[in-house]
Amino acid sequence: MQAISENIPLLLQGIGTTIALTFLGYLFALIVGTALAVCRVSPIPPLRWTATVYVEIFRNIPLLSLLILIAFGLPDVGLTLPYFWCGVLGLTLSSAAFVCENVRSGINTVPIGHAEAARSIGLGFFGTLRHVVLPQAFRTMIQPLVNVFIGTVIGSSLCSAIAVMEITGVTQRLNIQYAQAVAMFLVAGAVYLVLSLGGAYLGGVLERAVSPSDTRRRGPDRELDVNAGAQA
Repeated sequence: MQAISENIPLLLQGIGTTIALTFLGYLFALIVGTALAVCRVSPIPPLRWTATVYVEIFRNIPLLSLLILIAFGLPDVGLTLPYFWCGVLGLTLSSAAFVCENVRSGINTVPIGHAEAARSIGLGFFGTLRHVVLPQAFRTMIQPLVNVFIGTVIGSSLCSAIAVMEITGVTQRLNIQYAQAVAMFLVAGAVYLVLSLGGAYLGGVLERAVSPSDTRRRGPDRELDVNAGAQA
């Protein structure tokens, strides 16, 4: 506990860096992944092929390998970024592939007749997506996107491999100094647990908020009485 109490400012700085990495990486991943999903369902073949290739590449590259390639490969081509932004870029590229697939799956849950009805009243491809398809698909995408957020939280720990002093990097440094691995990494684990559970809780709140009103009114406690008809 002395090792922790003496380094609270450093630990708080690491927690702040972890939160910044997570939220920036996830925010950009939502933007990029949604754009990729639109490309994957577009009627233009080159856009579909490009988005498919992106997803297959970045979904199957380990995040640690991607971070190292970005941090130490970009300077070889004349592009130098601070390690923090290398971490954000790596998290964005990796998470965007999973966001794309989740959004595409959500879009596919919308009955095709709804899209045809939208086109029949004069809406184009983007108008149909914006006003008809995406609002309906959003309810089914919430929990998968929460899983991507949790993956981004956990993946941010790998940024310590490229010298980003987020909470894992800070605890590694303190462990070397104090030789208190259990205490140090319990702190790091608690931070990731709180962030992940917080994201899951907010996702549940959002899912209930956008669910149909009759589902919210019925709630989880009321079940269908299969004997009601027979008794009547």
